[in-house]
Amino acid sequence: MMSQVIEVGAEIPSMKLMTATADGPREVSTDELFKGRKVVMFAVPGAFTPTCSAKHLPGFIQHASAFAEKGVDALVCLAVNDAFVMGAWARDQGVDEKIVMLADGSAMFTKALGLELDLTARGLGVRSQRFAMVVENGVVSALYVEAPGGFDVSRAEAVLAAL
Repeated sequence: MMSQVIEVGAEIPSMKLMTATADGPREVSTDELFKGRKVVMFAVPGAFTPTCSAKHLPGFIQHASAFAEKGVDALVCLAVNDAFVMGAWARDQGVDEKIVMLADGSAMFTKALGLELDLTARGLGVRSQRFAMVVENGVVSALYVEAPGGFDVSRAEAVLAAL
C-alpha cells in the first residue's frame, strides 16, 4: 500500500539517512541537510541502473554550477541502496563534491515521502520512484514525479529550467 505523497508546502520529515565518507558510512539528518538552505533533491530507482547512470545522475553533475548560480545550496541524490553502493556509484560517476549521495537503505525516508515503488516482482524490492524536488528551508517548494518508466520532469535540465 502506497503512503500519502508529500505535497508542495509540506515539511520534509525529520529522519536519518546515510552517506559514504572516506571513514565509512556516516549518518546525515534531514534537518541538518535541509534547514536554512535551498536544496534540489532527486531520487533514482537504483544506483548503477541504466537510466540513472547514463542520464539522471550525469545531468545533475554536468549542471551543478548552473544550479549554484540559481541559488541552490546543495544537490542531493537519493536512492534505496546502502551507503557503500552509493559511495561506489559516486566514485564511478565522478561525483566529487558536487552532489550529496544519500542512502535510504530500508526505504524509510522514501516511504515517509510517499514516493516508494514496489519492484519486488522484478527482484528489486521496494525502491524509490524517479522524482526531483526543490526544498527551501525544509519545506517542499516544487515536486516533479515521473510517470512509470518516464524520464522527463525530474531530469536536471527540466528542474533547472523551472527554477
